[in-house]
Amino acid sequence: MTDISKDAMMPPRSFLSQDAIQMFYRLLAALLICAVLAVLSDSFLSLGNILNVLRQASLTFFIASGLTLVVLTAGLDLSVGANVALSACIAGTVIHKTGSPALGILTGLACGGIVGLLNGVMVTALRIPSFIATYGMLWVLNGLTYWYMAGETLHGFPAGFRQIGSGYLFGLPIPVYLLLVFLGIGTLFAQRTIWGQEIYAIGANPVAARLSGIPVARRLLLVYAVSGTMAGLASIIFLSRLNSAEADIGESLTLPAIAAVLIGGTSLFGGVGTVFGTFIGALILTLVLNGMNLLSVSANWQPLVTGIIVILAVWLDMKTRRRAQ
Repeated sequence: MTDISKDAMMPPRSFLSQDAIQMFYRLLAALLICAVLAVLSDSFLSLGNILNVLRQASLTFFIASGLTLVVLTAGLDLSVGANVALSACIAGTVIHKTGSPALGILTGLACGGIVGLLNGVMVTALRIPSFIATYGMLWVLNGLTYWYMAGETLHGFPAGFRQIGSGYLFGLPIPVYLLLVFLGIGTLFAQRTIWGQEIYAIGANPVAARLSGIPVARRLLLVYAVSGTMAGLASIIFLSRLNSAEADIGESLTLPAIAAVLIGGTSLFGGVGTVFGTFIGALILTLVLNGMNLLSVSANWQPLVTGIIVILAVWLDMKTRRRAQ
């Protein structure tokens, strides 16, 4: 391995002191939000509300975790919400027509993964910037979903299938267990595998990564496929949680996922961030939105607040980069 490749393949910085301090600040922010909401709302610390926060955070995390890998390469996937909608509608149709939840789940995962792979092909083979490619894909998927559903709504899925999104196991929502599983898998993949180190290297310096022998195009195909597959997984969770599928199911999902990634410390410029940080970001965002609901703040304000959080996260990221340089 050349000297360049050694530099490109340096382990991620997530366990260095500065990163640990930043993660501590995020955890502290989550605790402070909890403390404030506990004072302002008597129902915040109720068991039902805590479980609801965990469930909602897990739903955001499923989408944001795959998106994290894309952002680590300095890319962006704006199609994740539309991908969730199309995958949910197709999976719901399969379940209705075959009566097989297992086949529906596989179909939803496959649909999401294929969409992600197509995004990767546009970015690598066609050399279209990820923002443009995935923004175009967003509209393609929206059009396909509305055409496919033709104004109809699917509802009434098998009780066993509905347990995935709505059920409990030992007192905890099932999505929380899935969150822990994929949090562990994502962390190990990004931090402890060669492929994960290559993804960090691509985001930090794509030219050096290519010169060091890293198959950049293949790794980009991988991260977009993973992002799409996680959107497919989220579609299954939403489908079972809502017990219905309609064309607009994913319209409000993309911005919160991006917000969770950025709040968690993943840089839009690539090469910096962790899947665990994205989990913390999803938790912080969910706490803020949950607090707004408990305080009877109009739901119309939630997109505005989410957008402000995204802007602040990007500004802090840019400020941190300038200071480091």
